[in-house]
Amino acid sequence: MQGSRIVFITGASSGIGRALALFYAARGARLGLLARRAEALQTLAGELAAVGAGAVFTYPLDVTDAPGLQAAGADFMARCGVPDIVIANAGVSVGTLTEGGEDLEAIRRVFDVNVFGMAATFAPFAHAMRGAGGGRLVGIASVAGIRGLPGAEAYSASKAAAIAYLESLRLEMRDAGVKVVTICPGYIETPMTAVNPYRMPFLLPAPEAARRFARVIERGASYAVVPWQMGIVAKLLRVLPNALYDRLFARAPRKPRRLAV
Repeated sequence: MQGSRIVFITGASSGIGRALALFYAARGARLGLLARRAEALQTLAGELAAVGAGAVFTYPLDVTDAPGLQAAGADFMARCGVPDIVIANAGVSVGTLTEGGEDLEAIRRVFDVNVFGMAATFAPFAHAMRGAGGGRLVGIASVAGIRGLPGAEAYSASKAAAIAYLESLRLEMRDAGVKVVTICPGYIETPMTAVNPYRMPFLLPAPEAARRFARVIERGASYAVVPWQMGIVAKLLRVLPNALYDRLFARAPRKPRRLAV
């Protein structure tokens, strides 16, 4: 995979997606960038041209628009060929509560973007990559998917579902030579984490996170937690008995609720 030149990224207009676009553009990649905000995408495309991107094609779409993604994928492959790397990065995070009922639409939206949107991102490319006999399908999950966090029913559950989905997909694509890479970030400096009203250990700047993600992608690792310190935390969380986990996390700080995402 050294010297990969064709990369498709969702959620590309800000945060981790933007940092990954800048990383690959600086290495001359031809890029397909998808995000909801057309103006932000166009601004980014201009910046990428300045750092040496091979070519940049933008697609102002929501990842829950499966027909739109199919058309975007077909257009990108017609222009650039089968991608070397497809990164399903688009995601939403918001505090949610089940008991009131008014958060149900926010819960549905989180699952639609974080789980369905990931599958919709890969769908236009998986068959073509199988035919090409290689490439990387990369899903950005989260350490929040390892144990359920208070006030984050939707986000934790959606990321747990994403991890399981990616594992299934990895098995499906194994014989095709296509690597499926699951990346579980800890805390990364992005607009998504900027609203968190609590301390975030091992917080990484987005450009450094992108560099580390790219290294994981290059290796074709099946699963990685970034940064590595959060990987140790994740392993500990997995083995904590429920009674102890509940005692430690029941009063943990919570992400603010937002009924529209």
